[in-house]
Amino acid sequence: MKIYMTSVYVDDQDKALAFYTDVLGFVKKMDMPAGEGRWITVVSPEGSGEIELLLEPMAFPAAETYQKELFEAQIPFTSFAVDDIHKEYERMKGLGVEFNMEPTEMGHVTVAVFNDTCGNLIQLAQA
Repeated sequence: MKIYMTSVYVDDQDKALAFYTDVLGFVKKMDMPAGEGRWITVVSPEGSGEIELLLEPMAFPAAETYQKELFEAQIPFTSFAVDDIHKEYERMKGLGVEFNMEPTEMGHVTVAVFNDTCGNLIQLAQA
């Protein structure tokens, strides 16, 4: 068994697609109509392209509540691995990304947390 797809709820799919591609550097894999929203996935250019991140629209109130509660509690929605967290932090800060936590050592991992502009806090992690 392996992870094929995971998702992150977003409040605006167009804004999310721009942020996740232009700022984070992911590559759009799929973008097609799906009900009232779109089925948009991105993949890492550093990976095999097999694991997709779905930019999932807020389709029901429970998702909106979940996202809001995580954000207000300062809990990241998900985590992305990076090879050099300090370099990535500086690159993203230069692009205007708002960080809630700068790179911080926590045992064997260093983490940072940023706002994805679509309602989520996302953690960066370097082992």
